[in-house]
Amino acid sequence: MPGAWQLFRGLPRTKILASSLLPCQHQSHSGPVPHQAPPRHPSLSWRLRPVSRSYRATPNLHSYTLTPPQVNSILKANEYSFKVPEFDGKNVSSVMGFDSNQLPANAPIEDRRSVATCLQTRGMLMAVFDGHAGCACAQALSERLFYYIAVSLLPHETLCELEEAVEAGRALSPILQWHKHPNDYFSREAQSLYFNSLRTYWQELIDLSSPGEVPETGEALLNAFKRLDNDLSLEAQVGDPNAYLHYWVLRVAFSGATACVAHIDGSDLFIANSGDGRAVLGVQEEDGSFTAHTLSNDHNAQNEDELARIRGEHPPSEKKTVVRQDRLLGLLMPFRAFGDVKFKWSIELQKRVLESGPDQLHENEHTKFIPPNYHTPPYLTAEPEITHHRLRPQDRFLVIGSDGLWETLHRQEVVRVVGEYLTGSQRQQPLTVGGYKVTLGQMQGLLEERKARTSSAFEDQNAATHLMRHAVGNNEFGTVDHERLSKMLSLPEELARMYRDDITIIVSQFNPHVIGSQRRENQS
Repeated sequence: MPGAWQLFRGLPRTKILASSLLPCQHQSHSGPVPHQAPPRHPSLSWRLRPVSRSYRATPNLHSYTLTPPQVNSILKANEYSFKVPEFDGKNVSSVMGFDSNQLPANAPIEDRRSVATCLQTRGMLMAVFDGHAGCACAQALSERLFYYIAVSLLPHETLCELEEAVEAGRALSPILQWHKHPNDYFSREAQSLYFNSLRTYWQELIDLSSPGEVPETGEALLNAFKRLDNDLSLEAQVGDPNAYLHYWVLRVAFSGATACVAHIDGSDLFIANSGDGRAVLGVQEEDGSFTAHTLSNDHNAQNEDELARIRGEHPPSEKKTVVRQDRLLGLLMPFRAFGDVKFKWSIELQKRVLESGPDQLHENEHTKFIPPNYHTPPYLTAEPEITHHRLRPQDRFLVIGSDGLWETLHRQEVVRVVGEYLTGSQRQQPLTVGGYKVTLGQMQGLLEERKARTSSAFEDQNAATHLMRHAVGNNEFGTVDHERLSKMLSLPEELARMYRDDITIIVSQFNPHVIGSQRRENQS
């Protein structure tokens, strides 16, 4: 497609990842199909492996003792930082920069992250994607969703310019400036397929819009989520003459992923969330302390509104079966997600697509069964819940994390840890021991440990890494325990997932001076 590669230009080279149940390597289709490892987990359900959500007891396992440098090497392996450039000595963006990091529990990791600046409009996009039943769907989202959002935000005239450039074979103006860690990769073999689907979308947007029309951000986010999920489904149904791509689109569709996306434009912060990722704002109070303001709702069984929504979308006869054991149809923990066509397609469509699919797909356990009590699909949607927040000078940072973070730390603790890190000060709270009986000697040891921790608390150069250190190493007294951290990070691959999930974190720091001036301009 003439001009297509200009839209995706500057992409990093493909990274080959280690393989497991659903490998995410992206070899050229001219090479041999990689050997598929046998399923590591016999269970047929998504996210049903017994995961201990408590960090109150250190795993009593034979694990290696890691030195502090080894711990740091593991924690910092996937960290990335970006500082928004200044112009004439002034930062004109409400975002000063961001830190991100990932810590795998699955092999390969099923989480993904993306950050990019919109070049045709203002604003920055940040997202965390939490995959399940493999990493394929999360990988596809990390490459594609921002383009769908960016196109949805473009005015009619700019969309027409894009289409005219493609028709004339001219180079396209880039839509996004990506801010990626070297380990974040693009699947080059699928870029033409992705571009064609994106082009079809903007052609339809041209037909549906009018000159001078400016899209509303919330509506653009909603449409982008729904359209991309629809394209993932359609691509899997149509297939591809290329055997590798045919296999790939089916893997993407039959796996799944949640998405938590932030769009920050001036003082306008929009969150689009589908699933159980979470976005939490760190607000600095007048006394210097930090409080948490949650900007998203978890779409799972703990959300009464979600339970009511799902039960209301199906007949009364399914009231007791549509959610069982806090899972959708007794299987899926998040109630909203991309992909997961096992919960969206009719039984007839699933059988037809699988019968025409490649043999490698049949080796995937998740394609061999129909969910129980499957009567009135679809049971799952990728439609996001949209939240708008007008930033204030006291809103200092935003934390977006996969559920692996929030399962280990309370949101208020997350905000406290990040706030103290960014301000370079620790507010010493009265030492509590959570009901544990301790001797005076143990209490003295805790105080000495806290004193030592204060002097070395800011050894991390990345806020997401600092937060991850607390998430994995916190003990029952609220301090980072090196022994616990060492054991958790040295667990064998087959045991790590039993004690924690993949963790992905993005910490975005705001510029209060820019936000304050923008608010004054809007009010005048």
